[in-house]
Amino acid sequence: MAFLNGLLNGVFDLLLAPFRGLPPVAGLLVLSLLTSIGMLLLFKVTSNQDRLSVVKRRMQAGIYEIRLFKDDLRSIFRSQMEITGHTLNYLRLSLVPMLWMIVPLFFVLVQLQFRFGYAPLEPGQETIVKATFGEEYLGGAGPGDPHVELGVSSGVRIDAPRLWIPSLGEADWRIVVLEPGAHTVRIEVRGESFEKAVDASDGLVRRSPVRPSASFLSQLLYPAEGPLPRAAPVESITIEYPELRVSLFGWKTHWLVAFLIFTLIFTFALRTPLKVTI
Repeated sequence: MAFLNGLLNGVFDLLLAPFRGLPPVAGLLVLSLLTSIGMLLLFKVTSNQDRLSVVKRRMQAGIYEIRLFKDDLRSIFRSQMEITGHTLNYLRLSLVPMLWMIVPLFFVLVQLQFRFGYAPLEPGQETIVKATFGEEYLGGAGPGDPHVELGVSSGVRIDAPRLWIPSLGEADWRIVVLEPGAHTVRIEVRGESFEKAVDASDGLVRRSPVRPSASFLSQLLYPAEGPLPRAAPVESITIEYPELRVSLFGWKTHWLVAFLIFTLIFTFALRTPLKVTI
């Protein structure tokens, strides 16, 4: 999983590099276009295009028949039943290509979340660093456990003492970012050190609120930063980032809303040039 995440991170970093200094909506627009093209081509090669065309024509014929015989209740009922049958057939024919599209679309959406979902920390802004620990470490830990400390790079200041919550296996610190740029914090546990990136830079970059554990599910959901070692006492390190809102024609919204709008527009605009029946 780590190899796949590293590969996808590199690909998306490369694709979005030209848009780093532009408003987020510019990069989102281009990725929506590429996603629409990719999904249309995938739908085309994994679906029975001829059968879909036939079914769609029969559905349209049923609608025309209802309009033509609008005063004949028996004909209307028969046409509605035929349209229902053709619709179910259409859904059946679309099921296989939709299943093929789910996996790549999931990876695209996850990658976009870590580029468009979180805003950078601003100089002077406070945030919380949270470290959670596994059962092996918690077996020897107690209230106020002295073996967990936080180290920070020069652009970050620890603003409050550690809060240790043994019932949750969690240590919290409040930090303040002092200057823009890429920074790090380090969880120091019994002679071992585990780093977490803290981003306060402008532009469209990859930001991960969580450095995950080495488990498959954690890496699947948080691919933007390398996982912690499998035998590490620290299970995850979390940084609280503010939510990024994308400006769409002056309307501030979540990136996913803008992405879906752009993708739908491109999909319907490109289906005829790409000769795809959907």
